[in-house]
Amino acid sequence: MTKTVSDALAVAGKSVKSLIKLALLSRPVGRGLRKAGLDHPGDSLIIMGNGPSLAEDIASHLDALAKGPAMAVNFAACAPEFVRLRPAYYIIIDPHFFSGKEDPNLQKLWGAIAAVDWPMTLIVPRKQAGRLPEAVRANKHLAVACVNPVAVEGWRWLESMAYFSGLGMPRPRNVLIPAIMAAIVMGYREIYLCGADHSWLKTISVDDDNCVVSIQPHFYKDDERELKRQRKDYMKYPLHQILESFSIAFASYHRIRRFALAHGIRIYNSTPSSYIDAFERQTPW
Repeated sequence: MTKTVSDALAVAGKSVKSLIKLALLSRPVGRGLRKAGLDHPGDSLIIMGNGPSLAEDIASHLDALAKGPAMAVNFAACAPEFVRLRPAYYIIIDPHFFSGKEDPNLQKLWGAIAAVDWPMTLIVPRKQAGRLPEAVRANKHLAVACVNPVAVEGWRWLESMAYFSGLGMPRPRNVLIPAIMAAIVMGYREIYLCGADHSWLKTISVDDDNCVVSIQPHFYKDDERELKRQRKDYMKYPLHQILESFSIAFASYHRIRRFALAHGIRIYNSTPSSYIDAFERQTPW
């Protein structure tokens, strides 16, 4: 009984906190996302994470990926394969991408997106939509849709309302989480995850200066500037905080799984040896 009461109070506390965040941080975005889904009709969507396994998928199943609809993330536009994949959607969440820093990799990314010559919807945080480069906003092939990367946990009815409307999502510690939630709001009933290796634990270590070192490989080759930025970012945090962040991301996938199953949405992990243990394994080809 004590545990039941304690659990109920904990859920109530999370719910109240989520309601406050929704009131302060979220605004309606569902209409724009649903329109984006109608622009590329179909029941299924492939989300392409940038993990190293995506290279094999591109080599073996380029035609299926290009036929789509598919969604790319983060620095994928910098890869030479991007113009062959021609994704219907592209999602960017991390504030680093909107920082305006004189980073050659960011300039290359936004230049590649500005040069898109096929219909593509760019999905960004609502608060960052006004910070897109002028060349991106001027591209008539691009539409922009927004998400609220606001963490919502608590009562099941509250989660369902927030998730379906796009007002909130499970804690977005990885771009794949808002990618999946955007796909759900857009109306896709089958979602396949490729390149979602998430095998960060294989790469993590601590050097003799007690700095955490983690090089996260992608399907494309990062240049030295980007590798240096990643190393510098990890040095800011002690190991327990980094592992906690990993744990939050994996827990969010289980929250998504519970929500999706309750509403008849199927999410399949198509990534060989992926560390994501929440979703059934199945490929789209």
